[in-house]
Amino acid sequence: MTTGKMARRFVLGCGSWCVFFAGLAACPTRAETPRHDLAAGGDALACVIKEHVSRGTEAAFAARAQARSGAAALEAFRDRVRIGHWMELWPDAAGNPQPRAVTGEVWTAAIQAALDRHNTVTLPGRGQPYYLDAPLVLKSGQSLTADAAAEIRLLPGVNTCLIRNEHIVGSQTGPAPTDIAPDRDIVIEGGVWTTLATGRSQPNGNTRGRSARLNDVPGCHGVILLNNVCGAVVRNLTVRQSRAFGVHISASRDFLVENVAFEDHGRDGVHVNGPASYGVVRGVRGVTHDDFVALNAWEWANYAPSYGPIHHLLVEDVAGSGRAPAEAASPLPDGTAEIRLLPGTKRFPDGSRLACDIGACVFRRLTDIRTVKAYDQPNLERGRDTDFSDPVGTLSNLYFSQLVFSRPGRFQIAAHVDGLTISDVELRFAPADAFKLVEIGPMSATYKFKPDDPATWVELFSPDADVTVRGFRLSDVRVTRDGRSVPMSDAQLRLVKVADQQPNPDYPRSTPRGGTGRAVLLP
Repeated sequence: MTTGKMARRFVLGCGSWCVFFAGLAACPTRAETPRHDLAAGGDALACVIKEHVSRGTEAAFAARAQARSGAAALEAFRDRVRIGHWMELWPDAAGNPQPRAVTGEVWTAAIQAALDRHNTVTLPGRGQPYYLDAPLVLKSGQSLTADAAAEIRLLPGVNTCLIRNEHIVGSQTGPAPTDIAPDRDIVIEGGVWTTLATGRSQPNGNTRGRSARLNDVPGCHGVILLNNVCGAVVRNLTVRQSRAFGVHISASRDFLVENVAFEDHGRDGVHVNGPASYGVVRGVRGVTHDDFVALNAWEWANYAPSYGPIHHLLVEDVAGSGRAPAEAASPLPDGTAEIRLLPGTKRFPDGSRLACDIGACVFRRLTDIRTVKAYDQPNLERGRDTDFSDPVGTLSNLYFSQLVFSRPGRFQIAAHVDGLTISDVELRFAPADAFKLVEIGPMSATYKFKPDDPATWVELFSPDADVTVRGFRLSDVRVTRDGRSVPMSDAQLRLVKVADQQPNPDYPRSTPRGGTGRAVLLP
């Protein structure tokens, strides 16, 4: 369906979100969940999503159980392990990188052979890492399970993901293709996964989570990379000191990511690109130096294998950490502990456009999230005038509930909204009079590539774009006073700020530049 040059692969109507997800038409036929009346509330929607994902992933667990029944131990493939010699950089007591000579075992061929023979492999715990010199590739119905203490480590300079599915589909010049069958029923469980970023300034030559060393698919950027999958599970594992997104999912449906810990991780934790639907992300914890969870329907081109709407996702049980990382990318004790929602409109090289909106999602049981970032942000790495959303995208029918803040946090809303409910909020601190939980309106900030040269300064956001917010509700806010949790009766009046942008006539003597964008709040 098209309207002019705008290719819209969704239909909005009657308070419901219905998506024709053509890119995954080859998924196994399952009973489809009926349309859900979003007015019934976030908990009812969450139940629909969980039930759909449970049905969509049950075949993955069944395939693993069947494959395990006749699988040989990994040790049977030891003849494919090679011994290698290389250098790694590790920080000394002062934090300075020092070279370390390493002799280790490279297990890529052995693990891959076990997968190809038995469709499953189990990695026992051992005193030394399982080094990889290329990504492990999982086909439909395959699984990898690792002991909690088994470390899977990328060799220096490989500069790829550690594990991925077989059929990666790139679609940067148009909507995700519909004629490539997805990989199905994949399980990745357990282990400690690292690309060896031993310091904030030392990635050991592994800066990208590419799909392959040669002929890689543009935009892929994951430690664990899943693209064009249906019925995938990633759970009970740790991502440690890596520069790519911890779990990068795109063009996928029916996926479960749960109980994933991040140790001094250098980029986003769980990063989802559209098109994507019916996913559950739960139990994310630890320290990242970028977003904990990112749902990016639109995306900067250098991080997007695909573009499209995201709908019917449940994000729950996500908690910021109070532990300070060894080398913080920010002055915050938990890295960033943020959630990003990035809708938009992708303009392809031929001039056609694809609406990349986000809708029918539930976020609950979130603890100490510093910022929910729901704003438009052009690509500063490629050039803000080269890669940007045109026009700004829309968030619709989103539910946030059971939120706990032991210190100030906020929602920044600088995208169009058609239905946003925030409820059951507990402020376990004494908010200052100026504190705002929700800020609505276009944003402006200045990034200074060279602090002393205003010619190099750029605008971070889209301060000239209007923002229209419909159907916003904030309710059931409680605040701690004298050791007791008491209701805040005037929460929406006191904790919500709606503001237009104004040009700054003093720029660049003072920043930011400001703009002309207006904030429109409608019932």
